Amino acid sequence: MKVVAIGGSPRLHGNTNYLIDQALDELASHGIETEKIVLNEYKVGPCQAHENCASFSECQQKDDGQWILEKFSQADGVILASPVYFGSISAQMKAFMDRSFFLFSHGMALNFKCAGLIAVAGRRGADATVEELRKLVRLAGSEILTLSGNSGSPDIDPKTQTELIEQAKTMAKQMAEILTAGSS
Repeated sequence: MKVVAIGGSPRLHGNTNYLIDQALDELASHGIETEKIVLNEYKVGPCQAHENCASFSECQQKDDGQWILEKFSQADGVILASPVYFGSISAQMKAFMDRSFFLFSHGMALNFKCAGLIAVAGRRGADATVEELRKLVRLAGSEILTLSGNSGSPDIDPKTQTELIEQAKTMAKQMAEILTAGSS
């Protein structure tokens, strides 16, 4: 079993990435293989809306988006996480989500068993951001678990966010239960 986490925050030591790490650590403690991809560390350009996208055997953009989408589509479980910027997902996450159109235009189904969605706002907008993230994973027909919360400020030390940390760990425990159900 493998969970791939896609992080949409440019702040490597901020709340969103810290919560991803907490969830992945919890999953690993249950024997689940994990991988974290922070979109800001790679080149993922926005979708160029090629009129004949479905006719191409691969995305025409030669960047990191292709291999990230491949890992995302082959995972047993996924975590999508974004900070809240102007009431919604980050630009990095939006570009990734738009690029996923290639998968759908080629009839590639998402087969993961569960998805964890994490949205962290300074004050408000976390629930709306989770709903944006849900748009991508709902097509998989998988179990969807969510964590949406407010940090109070992006400058607060993520290690002090005990309630959000517990939510991330609880979400990961639930993911592990879903992923390991029926396997023994």
